[in-house]
Amino acid sequence: MDMGDVVNLNQFRKKRDRKDANEKASRNRARYGRSKAEKKAEQKQQDIRAQELDQKRLSLKPHNEDAKD
Repeated sequence: MDMGDVVNLNQFRKKRDRKDANEKASRNRARYGRSKAEKKAEQKQQDIRAQELDQKRLSLKPHNEDAKD
């Protein structure tokens, strides 16, 4: 770029912002993007873990009900 070249700063800023947004979107896709099957499999595992935990409970009634009266 020579000293005489004119640069449109608005175009430069827009191009820079688009590039930054695309990079952020790419990072987010890698971080959060999962297929529907992956989400469903994870939900199934969470349901199984919750069910196993419920089966291991000693009592289903809250502790404060014992303190009544």
